[in-house]
Amino acid sequence: MTTQQDTPPSNRLADQVAYDPNNLLDSLIERLHLKNDAALSRALEVAPPVISKIRHRRLPVGASLLIRMHEVSDLSIRDLRMLMGDRRDKFRISDKQFKPKNKDSGSEE
Repeated sequence: MTTQQDTPPSNRLADQVAYDPNNLLDSLIERLHLKNDAALSRALEVAPPVISKIRHRRLPVGASLLIRMHEVSDLSIRDLRMLMGDRRDKFRISDKQFKPKNKDSGSEE
């Protein structure tokens, strides 16, 4: 018998129960009057496997793709995020991504 420990709620988008990229993709297809995922990939100027990987949750909707979706649909980024179930109030990039990497600790600067 396993016991479930109390764990803090995850802020990872993939861990959110409401996360459904299919709703986002289907909404874009409908809004843009497209027939299928291949037509959506052409409209977004991405390779068809990108759409497939997003549908199967093997690839997240990245920032550049989200911006492209905004450009072709005129939906706000907030609306696009809501369509895929991203209910986070804010999305923040870790400050570690902006810190320079240390080369060798003994090297001169």
